[in-house]
Amino acid sequence: MTRNRDRVSRNVAGIALSAIMEMSLRAAREPGAVSLAWGLPSFRTPAHVRAAVQRALDSDSEIGKYTLGDGLAELRTAVAREHLAATGVTVDPDRQVLITAGNMEGLNLVFHTLLDPGDSVIVTDPGFVSHIHQIGLCGGHATSWRLDEARGWALDLDALPQLIDERTKAILLVTPSNPTGRIFTERELRRVGELARAHDLLVLLDDPYRHFTYENRPRYFNLASVPELAGHVVYLFSFSKCHAMSGWRLGYLVAPEPLKREIMKVHDATILCAPRVSQVAGLAALTGAREHLGEFERALAARRDLICARLDRVPHVFSYQRPEGAYYVFPRIVAAHTGSAEFADRLLRDTKVGVTPGSAFGPAGEHHVRMAFCVEENEIDLAFDRIEAAFPR
Repeated sequence: MTRNRDRVSRNVAGIALSAIMEMSLRAAREPGAVSLAWGLPSFRTPAHVRAAVQRALDSDSEIGKYTLGDGLAELRTAVAREHLAATGVTVDPDRQVLITAGNMEGLNLVFHTLLDPGDSVIVTDPGFVSHIHQIGLCGGHATSWRLDEARGWALDLDALPQLIDERTKAILLVTPSNPTGRIFTERELRRVGELARAHDLLVLLDDPYRHFTYENRPRYFNLASVPELAGHVVYLFSFSKCHAMSGWRLGYLVAPEPLKREIMKVHDATILCAPRVSQVAGLAALTGAREHLGEFERALAARRDLICARLDRVPHVFSYQRPEGAYYVFPRIVAAHTGSAEFADRLLRDTKVGVTPGSAFGPAGEHHVRMAFCVEENEIDLAFDRIEAAFPR
């Protein structure tokens, strides 16, 4: 047994499986459990996307083959058009766009490209747990930038300059945020961009949730839309959430030309190319009907209303801030508990409700849990019926 442990690198041995996956696996193995742990949308991939893939399967003799490393030319062209529409910034599909196997692969490529051992990336705290793990697996250090819970999980701009040193390579942002649902303001984001330029850093924008901003759409601001930051921003988009394509594993990144060339080396050595069949699906998503975007957002808005209404009925268990975007709520545990991991374990064991402990998302997440409201409404109701029964007033 000791010999087997010795075969595992310190990097891998030093981290745990993400709490999101751990709790999702445990809930799946618990008969009758309902899980709010995983951000897996309940929606089906849109019909026109499925139809486009079916046509390609039937008629395209190339469908089972590799594409060139940076992806189908027609998909990269569609991405450039999409980026222009979203940001007002023109990018070259050949020199700046890379099709990835989702944002998880995209960020992994960027971290491998940027980081030498001991380099750091500034991440929000709370922030997405897999970002922290990926940075560590690349030999880097995730520098925690604590969000201000008292101001609705706002960015603490006064604290940011003190976190930057000679080993800092990038600042990583997700807005709307996972796990808090916060939409960072234009003023906040522009200030981050100014600091990145001043210190010659990159801002990595992981953007899975921009189509889920509800009544707060006017507040959403994309930092990739600032022309003077073109050399300092890497923008990453995932098809998983807004196009209900999580299983297709498809995304794209837009990077400054010199950086794309370097990222391609890692992409080639890691996966060679994103699956062609998924790229066909992505092309249909970007060029076909868009009605599903509004339909998904309306459904999620109703689920957000529901989960907030159910949280209002258990103020002796949780206090919370209404999420502005994405599809997570991050309530503080006010019931008796010793830690968020202990509470999540007990909730699953005693009520068969799966949630993710907030400690997984950084030190500031302790004493919170993350709940995903992208599941069906009956699952939200069932989860909270059980919570109410387990925690009588």
